[in-house]
Amino acid sequence: MSQIVEIHVPLLPGKDVPQDSFQFPWIEQVEDHLIDLEDELDIEVYDEAEEIDDSYVFFIAGGDEQTLLTAASRVAALDGVPPGSFAMVTDEAAESIGMGRRVTLPIP
Repeated sequence: MSQIVEIHVPLLPGKDVPQDSFQFPWIEQVEDHLIDLEDELDIEVYDEAEEIDDSYVFFIAGGDEQTLLTAASRVAALDGVPPGSFAMVTDEAAESIGMGRRVTLPIP
């Protein structure tokens, strides 16, 4: 069974984003960063990110728990990513998103 880490980022507008612009530029920044981390840490983006309640959730898999949490922590520490991110350590058998062990990000 494959381990998955969900990265939950509060769906808050980016800093200093003009009113007539896309309010969440950090989403693309996170997606680009995850592509870089796929090569660097030998992980994979597990599924398409999606908006769930008041968060935007990214999914990663393919590494051991520590490696996946390191990747999640790096995402949460990116400049422009809203504070309050957390990870959920789960697996493919989880019945729904948000089930598992919660880890506050970034990890010190």
